[in-house]
Amino acid sequence: MAQSDTAKMPRNRRFRQRGLLGIFMTAVMMLLTACGGSQPAPAQPAGEPAKAPATDAAPKSKVREPIMFAGLDWDSAAIHNAIARYIVEKGYGYKTDEIPGSTIPMLQGMIKGDVQVTMEMWYENVKEAYDKATASGDVIDLGINFPDSVQGFFVPTYMIKGDPARGIKAVAPDLKSVKDLPKYWELFKDPENPGKGRFYDCIAGWSCEKVNQKKLTAYGLDDTFNRFLPGTGAALAASIAAAYKKGEPWLGYYWGPTWVLGQYDMTQLEEPPYSQECWDTTQACAYPPVKVTVSVHKDFYNQAPDLVEFLKKYETSEKLTSELLAYMEDNKVESKDAAMHFLKTKPEVWTQWVPADVAEKVKASL
Repeated sequence: MAQSDTAKMPRNRRFRQRGLLGIFMTAVMMLLTACGGSQPAPAQPAGEPAKAPATDAAPKSKVREPIMFAGLDWDSAAIHNAIARYIVEKGYGYKTDEIPGSTIPMLQGMIKGDVQVTMEMWYENVKEAYDKATASGDVIDLGINFPDSVQGFFVPTYMIKGDPARGIKAVAPDLKSVKDLPKYWELFKDPENPGKGRFYDCIAGWSCEKVNQKKLTAYGLDDTFNRFLPGTGAALAASIAAAYKKGEPWLGYYWGPTWVLGQYDMTQLEEPPYSQECWDTTQACAYPPVKVTVSVHKDFYNQAPDLVEFLKKYETSEKLTSELLAYMEDNKVESKDAAMHFLKTKPEVWTQWVPADVAEKVKASL
């Protein structure tokens, strides 16, 4: 292949050309500097730290997105998910989602890291598994969502006191305690097995199902009652609504906060007082006071300090939650609508959970 013209030049001539080119480029750079080209940054005053460039918002935490919430299968959990997710998305700028399921599978999911946030962990119902998860460090408890929950066996109050306005007579005026149930079993006849009464248990897969099974055995109610397991929380609520509308007897497990206990006058039957010894053995006693907590996976805790701080401050009450549940039921709307209602009408509550700039972003989005 033929050499280039430059390559054919005498060596000393090539060097002279390169030298002249270098001088020319240096002169150009000096001229640009003199005419106001790039200037060195002013020195930082002594004793002051260097300042980062101004930005519109603080940098986001390096957390896996979408942030996955436990989509627990009851309405109060759905409302708290909707509230928290809206604030996280509109106020902090993260993407969120949720995985549907019941308590135990969701706890297992959080231990593995598939679930990052649980807004309603009913501690006493999963105490052993939850204590193990927190002791291992896989799950971090962030504190109370609401402290005043209730669980137990209920009947419509009109069974005990009657309801003159509806023409309903008291059919069980002496029914006060679980110990009284055997003599009233015929009032609750099971349509599928009329030889026993029907006890509407909690949802299959919920931890209270196992607790109630032990309770009925310990109270000696297995001989007179069948356990009926509704498939969903909606089905259980519907069974109460149907009985109440007709003024008929109903017996079963229920809990609060719920729209049911807010809308219908129900009486909780007495049980022996709760004690740790009873709960660790027969469970033939009242449900313990249940703290309902917010918890997160360890990676989320370490990677999202801004959101952890928000969730630590997230706290409501049984009364407030029941009001939101009643709003859902009365207006036939979804949990997201109840969350929006809360955010619009209760700013004095939720703005205490977040920094001012986050609160302003949420308000603006509303």
